[in-house]
Amino acid sequence: MTTFDKREEGFEKKFAIDEEQKFKAQARRNRLLGLWVAEKLGMSGGAADGYAKEVIAAEFEKAGDADVVRKVMGDLTAKGVAMTEAQVLAKMDELFALAVVQVKAGV
Repeated sequence: MTTFDKREEGFEKKFAIDEEQKFKAQARRNRLLGLWVAEKLGMSGGAADGYAKEVIAAEFEKAGDADVVRKVMGDLTAKGVAMTEAQVLAKMDELFALAVVQVKAGV
């Protein structure tokens, strides 16, 4: 195996690890978002955990954040909670940064 081959293999492994961490961080972000929205909806305990799982599942319906945003905005609107899409997106960004730190720390 040449040095080039070893280097290429190293980059491929790093890419795989980075993608796995990104996936875990997105799932963690969605869980944190679900708990945050659940609080806004007046949920706690098991109901909040159940809602967080629904938010995580919303991402798996279709790739991307649009389904997650659509779900939480629909639920917030249905309960009469005043929240803009921009506020939800900003919270998602904030929670993603926190989730990345947690995933890298193994929390």
